[in-house]
Amino acid sequence: MPGQVYRWKELVSYRQRAAPTGKAMRAAGKFRQAAARWELQVPAKRDLDPGASPLHFFGAEVRRAREAAGMTLADLGAAVPCDASTVSKIEAGILGPTGRFLAACVEAFPQLEWLSRFYHDSRTWGDAPFPRWFEDWLNIERETSSLRIWQPIIVPGLLQTAGYARALFLAGQSDTSDHVLDQLVAARLGRQGILDGPEPPNLWVVLDEAVLHRRIGTPKTTYDQLVQLADMSMRSYISVQVVPESTGAHAGLGGAFMIATVDGRPDIMHTEGVEGQTIERNALVRKAAVAFDLVRSDALARSASRDLILKVAEERWNT
Repeated sequence: MPGQVYRWKELVSYRQRAAPTGKAMRAAGKFRQAAARWELQVPAKRDLDPGASPLHFFGAEVRRAREAAGMTLADLGAAVPCDASTVSKIEAGILGPTGRFLAACVEAFPQLEWLSRFYHDSRTWGDAPFPRWFEDWLNIERETSSLRIWQPIIVPGLLQTAGYARALFLAGQSDTSDHVLDQLVAARLGRQGILDGPEPPNLWVVLDEAVLHRRIGTPKTTYDQLVQLADMSMRSYISVQVVPESTGAHAGLGGAFMIATVDGRPDIMHTEGVEGQTIERNALVRKAAVAFDLVRSDALARSASRDLILKVAEERWNT
């Protein structure tokens, strides 16, 4: 992550290898029966590099303690409570732990009390260009095989130009020094690398027409952004469609969201707001998927959307 200053490698030497406690064994027995009734979808176990990030370090230590205690993923999940797939994702460094998860780990593995403090402290390290609440989504975004984005306000970050992104940060940041803005823009553009790899995800983007008419930065900044948006939509794996203004009320007026599909796992959603939220609750994700299908059904076809994007760029912003 650009600009991130990590210190957890220094803590590898502090790893405490205590024997499993009787308390942890009792916790495993207490929750095993209830957890066995759950229908669980657990991602395959993957190797970790504890020095890669605080999430990986935390996950590696929890996995080590859980396995040493003879607890299954379901055992620990029942103690939280959460399902085994959530425990697996946290141990794999895909999701960050909640406060409830941290408390359950300290209860089950008292020798890891220091790890809870470490994780809390690590969230303030360095000058990370992404807020902590967005990091879980970034991990998901890097692994997704397909991504659906509904955005009624601005062009999504994965398709933004440097000038457009900079104008957004300039409007929303308290620290607008060149150094900070350069770092934020570089980080946002770095996310777009997933679209340039050998196996990019399929990307479906639906925009409200209002996005095309909203000036962000200078007219030239907005013009350049719309031209790039039309250009990106020419790629076979990127679909950009526009819901025309004439549609009026539609199913997407509740706000922006993204839905990621990661092979072998349930779909995951990220909602926008003052602080975004990454959501795995199946009922909410299904509701968002229905809303996406509805707004997409109101949108123009890909070619007609591209024509509209370029028309607005030329007629409104090419001054």
